[in-house]
Amino acid sequence: MAMQQHGTFTDNPRVETIPDDHAGLPKPRRLWAIAAISFGTSLLVIDSNIANVALPTIARDLNVGEAAVTNVVTIYQLVLVMLLLPFSSLGDRLGHRTLYQAGQGVFMVASAACFFVDSFTVLLLLRALQAIGAAMALSVSAAMLRQIYPASRLGTGMGINSVIVASSAALAPTVGGYIVGNLPWQTVFVAAAPMAVISLLLGRALPEPEPRDQPSKWRSGVLSALTMLLLVGGIQLGTHDALGWGIAAFALGVVALLALIQRERRREAPVFPVDLLAKPVIGLSALAGFASFVSAGALMLGLPFRFENAMGYEPQMVGLLLLPFPLTMLVVSPIAGIASDKVAPTKLGVTGMAIAIVGLLLLATMPDQPGAWNIAWRLSLTAVGFGLFFSPNSRLLIGRAPRDRAAAAGGLLSTSRLFGQTMGAVAIGILLAAGLGTGPAPLYVSCALAVVAALASMVRFSQRDNPANR
Repeated sequence: MAMQQHGTFTDNPRVETIPDDHAGLPKPRRLWAIAAISFGTSLLVIDSNIANVALPTIARDLNVGEAAVTNVVTIYQLVLVMLLLPFSSLGDRLGHRTLYQAGQGVFMVASAACFFVDSFTVLLLLRALQAIGAAMALSVSAAMLRQIYPASRLGTGMGINSVIVASSAALAPTVGGYIVGNLPWQTVFVAAAPMAVISLLLGRALPEPEPRDQPSKWRSGVLSALTMLLLVGGIQLGTHDALGWGIAAFALGVVALLALIQRERRREAPVFPVDLLAKPVIGLSALAGFASFVSAGALMLGLPFRFENAMGYEPQMVGLLLLPFPLTMLVVSPIAGIASDKVAPTKLGVTGMAIAIVGLLLLATMPDQPGAWNIAWRLSLTAVGFGLFFSPNSRLLIGRAPRDRAAAAGGLLSTSRLFGQTMGAVAIGILLAAGLGTGPAPLYVSCALAVVAALASMVRFSQRDNPANR
């Protein structure tokens, strides 16, 4: 077995060290860079989650239906997942820091304009513009994390990043609720903008942009965006009383995906990262990550229906019952990230999925009236499992890519997460339509997906040297 340095692959996935001798940024610049990217990450996570609580108010104020107003959230998610992979390729051409900061600038302009919105159509256009800025930044953020941290501490970096994500996601509904109760609802879309200002002010500490002389790949970028539009848009149509249109769009998306794969297989540094997916350690990490994101998404979307409709809890109590999950993740994820610098990430991840499977089965089989404590410890145990999995798996996916393909690996990770969350919502929608959404069925589905994530991780770990994988 040969190990090559400077970002090439180690062909035996049993060896889970990061094949990269990059030493990261020197201190204290590294600390300032961590602060800059942390504020940038908070900005994106808060903006993705804060609008939910304002939707009823927006519907009343702009005189739109409850179903239509959800497009404020879905158009943001759709544009984001469409553009992550094309922008990760563009980031390699322009330089990661250049695209990252340009995205923050676009986001700030769109946020400022949101404050003056009095039309639903204009609001949707500005949300799409916010998503464009967010996609520009998010597409290269993981690649910059790899440049900021030494290779030996990349797991620590992923763990710290997971803390920022979890705490921001937990903070967003509280901040959004306060704003809607005390300020104009338009302020919700401006709330995260100050973090962009801080991140930009600290941005000189980020790794220097290293633009590469590459040919334009706009055709591949357009085809990639169209593929995601058809796949995700078809899924969303299918869950909004347009099943026929949804199936047609999704089928066209599958055809577009096959055409995209065929096109990209012939290209160097493709926009759709077929070269990375062909490597077992990355392809299986992406599959494991996707399955785990669907599993966690289905869990957190399905439980509120069971708590409220089957167990009789009041809506305000449901939020408190779910709180043990993000709070536990907040503690476990950074520990798992740090541990993955010393312990094989697959060992941590498979252990985590085993714990998550046990927790999900305990949640599925709990009594009809278990009480808050019995819900809390089961949910917390499940969160321990997911927390042990996410950071180490992300470390492998990002760290095992060649350095010149780190942005593509980051785009792949983010796309897997967003597409997985969408599929989790679809799974719950199907179960609710079938009359199974308020029982244990969503938890068994979540458990089955956790098994897929564990199996993908174990297969990755068991791969032997194979010249075909090189």
